[in-house]
Amino acid sequence: MSESPLLRAAGSRHNAAVAVPSPRRFAAGSSPHSGEPRAALPLDVQNSYRARYRAMRPGWRSSGEQLEAMVRGYVTRETAVLDLGCGRGGVVELFWRDVKLAAGLDPDEPSLAERRARGMPVVTGRGEQLPFAPESFDLIVSVWVLEHLRTPETVFSEVHRVLRPGGHFVFLTPNLRNPLLAFNRLGRALPQLQRRLVPRLYGRVEADTFPVQYRANTARAIRSLAGRAGLEVSELRVIPDPTYLAFNRLMFRASVISERLMPAGWGIHLLGDLERPKSSTAPTSSSASGTTLPRT
Repeated sequence: MSESPLLRAAGSRHNAAVAVPSPRRFAAGSSPHSGEPRAALPLDVQNSYRARYRAMRPGWRSSGEQLEAMVRGYVTRETAVLDLGCGRGGVVELFWRDVKLAAGLDPDEPSLAERRARGMPVVTGRGEQLPFAPESFDLIVSVWVLEHLRTPETVFSEVHRVLRPGGHFVFLTPNLRNPLLAFNRLGRALPQLQRRLVPRLYGRVEADTFPVQYRANTARAIRSLAGRAGLEVSELRVIPDPTYLAFNRLMFRASVISERLMPAGWGIHLLGDLERPKSSTAPTSSSASGTTLPRT
């Protein structure tokens, strides 16, 4: 199974990563904006290399596939879902008509104006001050957003406030331990270079390239932020994917070899599932069930 343009576009306007982008890709039947640059690594080419990698590692699934499966595991007809940092749309638009309530929030009004799921309610706002009553949602999904937060502790506290007891916060974000994130740090120092390079590599317009902070992008940081906000770590996965530099066969092979040599905790993406405890007492520590990650 290849990664769909819809999943690849989830939260896409946020991610300013050079090596770990979520470039704006369009769903089937939609049209790109005029002037969108030609990508050096189009999605169909990247998906072809993902298929090769899947053949090398039976059972491997891309971060988008794992995200969708995790989110769908919590969705019922009675679920209230918030897409935090929704941009033009993403995984929530795959099922928003099948739940009791689905809403999106994003600070960028042009992105909201171009929402693909036209009937889904959206609100202009930021994660630091969510405009919702306490205990409004059963599920909050946030894709390619955490890496841009200046004050993630505030956002995590707000997530806890608007989640119902037993509710889940599912997110996907780059892993700062991956060596490719060094390119992203260069982008922070040279933002103009970043704004020009990312569109040429991954086919995203410059207006969709936003600065990164990386204050919630290691397993240790996420566990700490979750604990302080009163959230428990239900699961935290590190997902490898050597296709982000697969501009040709040679680079793909080199990336696969590098992936094998790296520690398991250095995979390119972090997929997290945090839960607000059913008890009103905040946990004294957070522990993961599922994939075990080093506490470093």
